[in-house]
Amino acid sequence: MADSQILVHMCCAPCSIYPVKVLRAEGLSVMGFFYRHNIHPYTECMKREQALDRYAETEDFKVLRQKDYDLKTFLQHVVYREADRCRYCYHDRLKSTALLARRGHFDCFTSTLLYSRHQNHELIREMGESLGKSVGVPFYYRDFREGWKEGIETSKRLRIYRQQYCGCIYSEVERYLGKGALRITPEG
Repeated sequence: MADSQILVHMCCAPCSIYPVKVLRAEGLSVMGFFYRHNIHPYTECMKREQALDRYAETEDFKVLRQKDYDLKTFLQHVVYREADRCRYCYHDRLKSTALLARRGHFDCFTSTLLYSRHQNHELIREMGESLGKSVGVPFYYRDFREGWKEGIETSKRLRIYRQQYCGCIYSEVERYLGKGALRITPEG
């Protein structure tokens, strides 16, 4: 894989630190992709995007980003399916990355979701591999969780903006009000 170009879905700067380091050490040329439809509120999306831009500039790699902010469509796909919202979110982010990797003639693609201890790692891997086969660009699987602490320490040392929740409005509610705060009942 050395000298190959990889498109990396990047959810934020802190989660990108360790994967970028490892991928470059493996000889891959890294380009990032910032997906923004799931991040709420818009001000949070902008904080994450700006932090990622600053980090990318410091580390000398480019980041592609969506030009729009389609929170409405994201919410329409997960409303009343909140318990399974991550499945939709993973799929949409990975599919967007895979399609962009195909258009950009990348050798492979991956995601910084594979860095987080809070994500469903096996589901991400299965989806990535399936999407890679369907679009004709291999999914590059790597378990980046081993660098969890290193990424946190580095982001703190570099004073990079560190968010306190995954990104969607539901994870924000769970972060601040607890896991049981999202109980949805027929009565509302």
